[in-house]
Amino acid sequence: MDTTSPESPIAMLQRLSLPGLVTAELERMILDGSLLPGDKLNEMALAERLGVSRGPLREAFRALEEAGLLRQEKNRGVFVREIGAEEAAEIFDVRASLEALAARQLAATRPPAAIAHLQQLLGELADAHAQADGDRYHALNLKFHDTLVAAAGNRTLSALYRRLVKQIGLFRRLNHRDPAVLGTSLDEHGRILALIIAGDSAAAAVAIERHALDSKARMLARAHASHPA
Repeated sequence: MDTTSPESPIAMLQRLSLPGLVTAELERMILDGSLLPGDKLNEMALAERLGVSRGPLREAFRALEEAGLLRQEKNRGVFVREIGAEEAAEIFDVRASLEALAARQLAATRPPAAIAHLQQLLGELADAHAQADGDRYHALNLKFHDTLVAAAGNRTLSALYRRLVKQIGLFRRLNHRDPAVLGTSLDEHGRILALIIAGDSAAAAVAIERHALDSKARMLARAHASHPA
């Protein structure tokens, strides 16, 4: 179980400016589905809901547009971005390459604390699989990959990776509900981590890239099945 304590409101206030807090809250609303792709943002309603003036809200809009989560249309307003299958596939391809680079670098360094954390997350993934808890597995899957990329120690790589993961969420949340998919995914995570621990940089890079591309194929297949041409 993840025992990390959530960040306190005071700590968040100390770390972020008011526009930063508004940006973080709007991002949370987008990523958890409270605001859906294509939704138009009502500036007045959001300012009232968040208890802020329109200045910080507009700064947050600009920041999230830069992050690829919102789009502004002249004389129409601000909307949550919609990402189609073609763009999602392109993002997945770049993400796969970034993860391969991260796995290669991590296998070369193998910091003990990071390896221990990944082993803990792998155990939690196994527990979620045993319980057939797709929502928990999905959250842990994201955390496993984010932890792996961050542990590579390349801040530019990590920042770009996180940006792409958030954008993919605009296309389709990757719910792991099929028990067969959970089992396959768990096996792949175990193999990737074993190769990293063994220090096999080349094989770890190949394994995680294949894992990411297989996830892409499954996601696009589900999307096409839901919305056939």
